[in-house]
Amino acid sequence: MVKTVKTAIVGCGTISEKYMENLKNKFSIIDLAGCCDVNVSLSEKMAGKYGIQQMSMEDILNDSSIEMVVNLTPPSVHYSVIKQLLEAGRHVYTEKVLSIEYEQAKELTELAEEKALYLGAAPDTFLGAAIQNAKDIADSGMIGEVKSCHAFVNRDYNTLSEFIPYLSKKGGSIGVDVGIYYLTALLFLLGPVSAVTGMKNKPVERMHRFPFMGNYGETYETEVESILTGMMEFENGALGTVHFNSDCIFPEMPGLTVYGTEGILNMADPNGFGGEVSVLRKGQDTPVIIPSNYGYAEESRGLGAAEMAWAIRNQRKHRANAGLALHAVEILHGFTQSSESGKYYRMQSTFEKIPGLKPGYLDRNYPGNNAEGSIV
Repeated sequence: MVKTVKTAIVGCGTISEKYMENLKNKFSIIDLAGCCDVNVSLSEKMAGKYGIQQMSMEDILNDSSIEMVVNLTPPSVHYSVIKQLLEAGRHVYTEKVLSIEYEQAKELTELAEEKALYLGAAPDTFLGAAIQNAKDIADSGMIGEVKSCHAFVNRDYNTLSEFIPYLSKKGGSIGVDVGIYYLTALLFLLGPVSAVTGMKNKPVERMHRFPFMGNYGETYETEVESILTGMMEFENGALGTVHFNSDCIFPEMPGLTVYGTEGILNMADPNGFGGEVSVLRKGQDTPVIIPSNYGYAEESRGLGAAEMAWAIRNQRKHRANAGLALHAVEILHGFTQSSESGKYYRMQSTFEKIPGLKPGYLDRNYPGNNAEGSIV
């Protein structure tokens, strides 16, 4: 019997409910022991709901039996929280992003390496059924040699920022908040990037526009860009473009496409774990949906943390690792640096290509052949 990994959660905001539900009930490797939040009443509520211990940050730092901490705090404080945890000797898995500043993310990565600790980061949606299926297809040669890719998403932050104020502040930009899902999926599929160029708009002035709110009619300045576009040159020679726009409308119209010499691969929204993956091959008129042979098509937040826990036990490298996360953060950094300088940005970081999960673990047909078997 494999020993479970005793785990605590820091940060009990909105996303924590999905994490706690999954870490408690979906993954056998995790022993969810406790949670903490600066809002003590919030951590007490979540601890009571999931039958775990309400803790303080000091409790977590001082309890040597806790091996891994899942950080669900706002991105603006990721650096300070993760650094504390690493210095206390804890393995850390964090919600996206590793840090909102590239140099800080690099420092955290180096600190984890120096201390021989595991450091991982969301997005982990690339471990889900859709993107795993897409990698299988791309690697099989079904669409020929991959030459280019394109990712885009729209959101209406004029509306969302009324209810989620951090979206207009540093760490809440469309690239950090949503674009990171698309970049991570492309990095998993195609590998590291060597150079980028980018353009962004200037922060905009917005008006509070809901009459039922006390600040109706007042204006406020955003601290971040609302539109970010970029081009990427991958180390394998493929070229890619991205377009992230939060000055738009709902519903979202996401797109993630890879173009090869023999066909086109279309994927579902990488902000989710499942969805359709289709291929249009040379000579065809209609894309064909390719069924997935992978688990985790449903909501599976925490999958990356569980896969990291199995990696800790089996002494192997985890997939949603700091190298991948750092590279994604640097691409966003490179887009903004290029926009400000008017020049190419040459990437400093790289990472080892991430292997796909094992197919066939679908919770059916074979006794005991459940989805968690694919991440062991």
